[in-house]
Amino acid sequence: MLKRILVVIVIIVGIVFAFKYCEFKKEDDSTIDYNTNLIQQQILNVGKLVVTEGHFSEVLTYKNQAKYLMDMLSFEKKALIVVNVKVTVAYDLHKMKYDIDEKNKTITILNIPKEEISINPDIQFYDVEQSKLNPFTGEDYNKINKSVKANLAKKIEKSSLKTNAQNRLITELSKILILTNTMGWKLQYNGKVIETEKELSADLKL
Repeated sequence: MLKRILVVIVIIVGIVFAFKYCEFKKEDDSTIDYNTNLIQQQILNVGKLVVTEGHFSEVLTYKNQAKYLMDMLSFEKKALIVVNVKVTVAYDLHKMKYDIDEKNKTITILNIPKEEISINPDIQFYDVEQSKLNPFTGEDYNKINKSVKANLAKKIEKSSLKTNAQNRLITELSKILILTNTMGWKLQYNGKVIETEKELSADLKL
């Protein structure tokens, strides 16, 4: 009789431990699911268009000569040109590619989209001089527009606009870094584990 009672007690204890294990397992899985959902939500929040805007101005003079009769006769056209330009540098983080490894609690950024530079010039002509034998044409405007954009591209490279845009990008990505650090996860990029914003900044500027 005592033996039977002991067997029953052992079975009951076994069942209780089994239920407890299942509860712990369920809670652990729930925690992983919660953490993963939280991280995915943060990435969605970061996944937006980051735009930095700059303005440039320049003044230039355009001249052109049309020559006739073996260069003995020429007709000049010229104009003073004032250019005001809005330039935007954008990172579309909707295009960012990443991988979430739940087992190893690791987020790997696979690809960050390159910046998209948009140059929108407003070109105004002043003091225009032309003749019927050498008028301003669409070809002139195309040349001027091409020249303006080429000069502006050089100015943009020398300015702080791209650096400012990259700093804003780093600020957005740091939100993911802060969350992973808080939750005990790891963030990887370029084959390295990123632990600080400084490391993230250094890898982005490689």
